[in-house]
Amino acid sequence: MNATTLLVKNMVCQRCVMAVESILETAAIPFQKVTFGEIHLVGEISGELKDYLKTQLYNVGFEMIDNQTGGLVEKIKQLIIKRARNEVSNEDGKLKLSLYLSDKVHHEYTYLSSLFSAVEGRTIENYFIEQRIEKAKELLIYDQLTLSEIAFELEYSNAAHLSNQFKKITGLTPTYFKEIGSIKRKALDKI
Repeated sequence: MNATTLLVKNMVCQRCVMAVESILETAAIPFQKVTFGEIHLVGEISGELKDYLKTQLYNVGFEMIDNQTGGLVEKIKQLIIKRARNEVSNEDGKLKLSLYLSDKVHHEYTYLSSLFSAVEGRTIENYFIEQRIEKAKELLIYDQLTLSEIAFELEYSNAAHLSNQFKKITGLTPTYFKEIGSIKRKALDKI
């Protein structure tokens, strides 16, 4: 039996992984593991079972990706989310975003950039900034770090740079956002 990997759009958190695992278990589809954006099956599944899985995934907000282009864009998004949230190795964290992505998906950055822009209607850099701002919102709501500490954690040059980008993206200052709380947060899959 050959192992099969299915690509799934909008899987951005551990709860997403658990939801997909539950769907697979309910449908008695044998799998090795589920990671952000990927289902690693033990073997092939029938077309009928694949259609059922597509429907079940869609019902909980996910989408199975059938084409190679969509799969590559989803892989780029998953890598950007990890990088923006500082969930990469120190070695990967030191690389420029363009080199990091090129290294991980084995394509030239110019190709990745134009493909991403064509499919998503925005640049990789804009998506990366939006992801960093969402992480900043999360940290602001937790209220355990100062703005300077958040800027350091998210690898901004200083708190002023973070504040400027934050206001540009959200229309609010970090301080005001902290006051109004989680009302303005977006789910990662909605960015």
